[in-house]
Amino acid sequence: MNGRPSVPGAPFATPPILGLLPRIVLLALVLGVELLLLSVWLDNASLVSRGGILAVLGRSAPWAVRGMVGFAAIFFTFAYLWKGAALQEISRGVQGAPLGRGLAAAHAAAMGVFSSLAWSVYGNHLNGSLAGAMGVVCLAVGLCGLALAAFAVVPLPAWVEIVRATGALWAYSLLAVVGACAVGAYSRSLWTPLVALTFTLVKGLLGIFVGQIVAKPASAILGTPRFSVEIAPECSGLEGAGLILAFGTVWLWFFRKECRFPHALLLLPAGVIAVFLLNAVRLAALILIGDAGAPRIALGGFHSQAGWIAFNLVAFGLAVAARRLTWFSSVGAPSVQAEDQAAPSSVENPATTYLMPFLSIIVVGMLATAVSSGFEWLYPLRLVAAAGVLWTYRRRYAALDWSFGWFGPSMGALVFALWIGADLLWNKDGAGSARDIMPAALAASPAIVRQSWIACRALGAIATVPIAEELAFRGFLIRRFLGPDVDAWPTNAYTWLGLGVSSAAFGLMHGTMWLAGILAGLCYAWALIRGNRIGEAVIAHATTNALLAAYVLTFQKWHLW
Repeated sequence: MNGRPSVPGAPFATPPILGLLPRIVLLALVLGVELLLLSVWLDNASLVSRGGILAVLGRSAPWAVRGMVGFAAIFFTFAYLWKGAALQEISRGVQGAPLGRGLAAAHAAAMGVFSSLAWSVYGNHLNGSLAGAMGVVCLAVGLCGLALAAFAVVPLPAWVEIVRATGALWAYSLLAVVGACAVGAYSRSLWTPLVALTFTLVKGLLGIFVGQIVAKPASAILGTPRFSVEIAPECSGLEGAGLILAFGTVWLWFFRKECRFPHALLLLPAGVIAVFLLNAVRLAALILIGDAGAPRIALGGFHSQAGWIAFNLVAFGLAVAARRLTWFSSVGAPSVQAEDQAAPSSVENPATTYLMPFLSIIVVGMLATAVSSGFEWLYPLRLVAAAGVLWTYRRRYAALDWSFGWFGPSMGALVFALWIGADLLWNKDGAGSARDIMPAALAASPAIVRQSWIACRALGAIATVPIAEELAFRGFLIRRFLGPDVDAWPTNAYTWLGLGVSSAAFGLMHGTMWLAGILAGLCYAWALIRGNRIGEAVIAHATTNALLAAYVLTFQKWHLW
């Protein structure tokens, strides 16, 4: 199989593990929903406070869940990348096999028993050694339920074949997860020395701009007589270093063919050092902004967004260095340069066309939020930035099919209903809560200012945001897993991996509504694939946002905006 659609314009619906991957996704969805419900219901802290075997279970349960999720993610990702041909053979064997209804019923029964045991243990209805014994039994029943679900979706012989085909990958995945959990568990021990180092760096930077510094190392309080802050452990820079390390690792993996190893590995410590230093700059700038008479901006938008701006700057710099500096990149090698000279120099990177509108909204949004003091008055700049980029690349977008039929708006209405249902399910504040009220700054502004801001907010949500996000997620990311030149594939070409990753990324971008966001991404992708035109996905997205705007303004549900 060469990885191309057999019929031009037809969906690329035969990835290497078709038949197996949908089952794995189904299993992940079922267990994910169950885990989400259990995490809301059960409080492990209540077990820790009771001591004994229950305390051990309470401390280990969260790490066990993280370990299982991490193991599955690592194992199946690398199995797909390394052993796709072998998994294709296994996929053919399970493609026609029905789901195990009896095993599924046994799984449901096991989860029922688990729930009743958990109620007695977590609800403190049992005491002493009996509670500890029931806790162990509850864990065993939960693991049995997990196994029954796995065997109901994918037959046991197929699991055996997967393990055989992937060799020692399960062991490597297990070691990686154990190592990651160990690092996560003991990373807090690094907070104290890192806070001290960050404190010293920020103090040195402040000394350049102010003459009198308030410094209390014991409590990590630093600032000026007019404005001081406490450098909390979370602000030590460790989290930013971890994010850039994860980003750099993923980048080097995806672009490993373009990188020179081991030279490129030096980008990882360089990125960690850079983001750590920028964190010190961020804290120093925060104190200087507060000292200048704008404490609300310092503690509001700047504090929340400056860290992300620094991370994006370092990530962008790392990506540029990995591809442009010949010491890190093999693209600059003479043999490759000779081949590149034969290629037309006018060919543009398709990623620029599809990603620039979305990136412009993200960057301008971060900057606008960073200089805000509780309310983002500069939101219209997002609309202007996206519209400017879309106008700049209008000739390239003219080649895309922006037409649509009835299916797109229908999917948009479905996503709207899904979104409102999810909000009603998870919004526990009730009607008329503080989150639903129009922001005080906007309500107190003159009518012309308020109406203009609302008009720009609605126009951006209905026009520029759907175009920018659909170009990025459904136009580019979903086809990026087919190859770097996404325009070489039909609009509705996809792999199951690309479909899953693009929808998951779209969902995670929506914060606490991530699950509804993932389902929305799948619905928009369905509109794209069915209609074979980007316009179908855009109109679906625009319909959802238009209905949401009307819902927000009519029923005063401002938390949805």
